[in-house]
Amino acid sequence: MKSKKRLAAKILKTSPKKIKFVADALEDIKKAITRSDIRGLIATKQITQARKPQQSRIRARKIAAQKRKGLRKGHGKRKGKKHSQISKKQKWMLKVRTQRKFLKQLQEKKLISPKNHRLVYAKIKGGFFRNKRHLKLYLEENKLTIKK
Repeated sequence: MKSKKRLAAKILKTSPKKIKFVADALEDIKKAITRSDIRGLIATKQITQARKPQQSRIRARKIAAQKRKGLRKGHGKRKGKKHSQISKKQKWMLKVRTQRKFLKQLQEKKLISPKNHRLVYAKIKGGFFRNKRHLKLYLEENKLTIKK
């Protein structure tokens, strides 16, 4: 039986320790001589391989769920230089798109004249405003919005 176990292990590419014989099929297994006989017994589930011990993914899933919520992203979790987390270009795109979206909303609501729109748009393109709040502040201070 030892040789049968070794042969089955070679076929299944595993250790002989992990090979299990079904108690009812011991007679058939004793009669098996060739590799093809053993393959037949494996196909009929008379010779089985013990399940490999696997690493639990429960903790990994929990951490992934937290990361989706935006957690675990503090200074201690960051690696690399200042712009390796989010590139300068990505940061710029986020900033400019937000400002342009806000300006477009003002234009659609007719709260800014076409001339002022062009002026502010050019300033956005030039990187004049730090963020959307700065843009709002600029519009209020210079009275560029039309009051309704």
